[in-house]
This record gives sequence, structure tokens and C-alpha cells, in this order.
Amino acid sequence: MVDLCAGVLPVWLRQLAASRSQSEVAVTQMLQAFADIGPHINMAERQSQQITDALNQTGNGVTGLVQACEQALGPVLADAQLPDPSRQALTQVLDMVRTAVHALESIAKPFTHETQMVAEQVERMYVGFQYQDRISQMMALMESDIARLQEVVDGRSDELPELQAWLARLESQYAMDEQRQNHAGSASGGAADDHETTFF
Repeated sequence: MVDLCAGVLPVWLRQLAASRSQSEVAVTQMLQAFADIGPHINMAERQSQQITDALNQTGNGVTGLVQACEQALGPVLADAQLPDPSRQALTQVLDMVRTAVHALESIAKPFTHETQMVAEQVERMYVGFQYQDRISQMMALMESDIARLQEVVDGRSDELPELQAWLARLESQYAMDEQRQNHAGSASGGAADDHETTFF
């Protein structure tokens, strides 16, 4: 049994260490990528808000441009002495302004929506990285405990506590409720219900 443990434990330890190392490298790279695109998303959100504000601003906004033109040209169009060609030209200009403003509004609304959706998805990814960070901590603790047991099995440590004492020491190092539940065999099997990005 001792020989079996002495042969298997180092393999477990190396596999855990390699898995944790690779996942940490991958997550670090992805976090850096998200950190790089973060400012661009923020800029897009600000520009989207600026467009919305410009469209909705009373008087000086693009939407207000139609009302301003109608108010300015209304008396002219109502003048019975205005020649028909001029009336038609002014009416055509008003129609062009209405069409242009409507087109701007149609473009701005989807842009605002899509920008918000991208920002929400990025936040969801950060929450996902939180769970990866949890997993990495769990694996690191198990690596440490396996290495401790390997030292006992190999005779490199004189420490040989009772099972309950060993488990109590392990439990004392947990940082998350999920670990304690797993330790006691009462885990629900799901990830912790955290909706905020929290790294330990």
C-alpha cells in the first residue's frame, strides 16, 4: 500500500500542478485581452450615449432640428404669395430633413442596444473567470495536501496525525463555503451563486 501511494501520489501531484498552471496561463491571457478591449467598449458606450443625447436634446438636438425647421419655414409656407416652385422646394427640403433625422434615429437605436449587449457579455465573462479562480485555488490546496501526504508516505516527514486531525487541518485552510460543503459531503453540485466579479 505504501509503495502504491508513493508511486501514485507524485503522478497526481504533477497532473494537478500542470492542469492548474495551464488554466491560470489561459485565464491570464483572456483577462488581458478583455482588459485591452475594455476601454474600447467604454468609448463605444460613451459615443452611443452622446449620439442618443444629440438626437434627443431639445432645441439643439438632431430631432429638434426638424421642429426648428418647421417653425422657421411654417410662416413662409403659409404665405399665399409664395410662388409654387419655392413652396415645393421648401417642402422638399423639409422632407429631406425629416428623412435624414429618421435615418439617424434608426441607426442610433440598434447601435446603443448592441453596445449595451457587448458590455453585458463582457461582464458575464468576468464572472466566469471568477469561477476559474475558485477552481485554481481548490487545486492549489489539493496539490499542497497531496505533497504533504507524499512526504509522510516517503518517510520524509515524521508527522503522522490521525485521520480526523489531518482532515481538520485541511478544512481549516478552505477559503470558500463550497470547499467546506464538499469536505462534509453536502455540496449541492453547482457553482456558488455569485453574480459579482470577486477574485480571492
